[in-house]
Amino acid sequence: MVAALGVFLLGTMTYRYSVKGDEKSPFLRIGRVFVAAVKNWRTTPSPIIIEEEAHATLPHNSSEQFKFLNKALLSPDGSKEEGKVCSFSNIEEAKTVLRLVPIWVTSLGYAVVYAQISTFLTKEGATMDGTIFPGFEILAASLQSFVNLSIILVIPIYDRIFVPIARAFTRNPSGITMLQRIGIGMLFSAICIVVAALVEMKRLKIAKEYELVDMLNVTIPMSAWWLLPQYVLSGIADVFTVVGLQEFFYDQVPIELRSVGLALYLSIFGVGNFLSSFLVSVIEEVTGRDGKNSWFADNLNRAHLDYFYWLLAGLSAIALAAYVYFAKSYIYNRKSTT
Repeated sequence: MVAALGVFLLGTMTYRYSVKGDEKSPFLRIGRVFVAAVKNWRTTPSPIIIEEEAHATLPHNSSEQFKFLNKALLSPDGSKEEGKVCSFSNIEEAKTVLRLVPIWVTSLGYAVVYAQISTFLTKEGATMDGTIFPGFEILAASLQSFVNLSIILVIPIYDRIFVPIARAFTRNPSGITMLQRIGIGMLFSAICIVVAALVEMKRLKIAKEYELVDMLNVTIPMSAWWLLPQYVLSGIADVFTVVGLQEFFYDQVPIELRSVGLALYLSIFGVGNFLSSFLVSVIEEVTGRDGKNSWFADNLNRAHLDYFYWLLAGLSAIALAAYVYFAKSYIYNRKSTT
């Protein structure tokens, strides 16, 4: 780490940067548009139309979507005062970000499933037989390494096999579009959680058959390798969705808003983890009343993680359907603007 810090500090002398004077932060510019539009929401459209015609405030290629933000062009009294109203470019920036919101929201379904890889799947693995061969046992937490291994294996296959084949059909240099890549990854994620539910059902069945339900420290006679397909499917989903989301939110915003795009991308996984925790808390409260074993009981053999996985599978299906709808709408609106 010290060596890396030294190289980093030496590199700072070669960085290119530009000083843009009094230019405001993109977060501030976008926020100002929304605040101004809310303040002017009672303003009638007629003054805006007059202003547009008289001063050519909005060019002919102005986005027809989210036209309510155009009210940020006026001050509350209907006049256009220099320095107190937003510019056309500011409004278009706000519309660009707002256009990404439906994709952001529907991607949260993927992020919630993504959060389970390092939590409940690991907890399941701890109850199963991790023996690879006599004398060598893999730890439950180490099973997560198969996500990274599958990513390493799938990326070359994606780049060297999938993309050329897809390119032959779609004539797209990337094989498929960024939105298609995200959607395929969300589909793999939904399949992953369905497999997780089926495997957990089998684990609970074996625990009952061997009468091990109430024996907390006894290993279930079921190989931990049953969890391998879930980790592999999660890795494949990452290759499509995680990379696709990063490319999409970075590419679909103006250069000045690239930091905003990356912030939106990263916030998907942060908010997804919070939503996962919220779901667990609510379900724990509802299913654990009156002294009953909740879906997340400390004794996993008495719990019902399979029910939780089926719930996530349903949410994933809804999120995927909504994503397909909003992706089509996004493409249509992008074409209409250009």
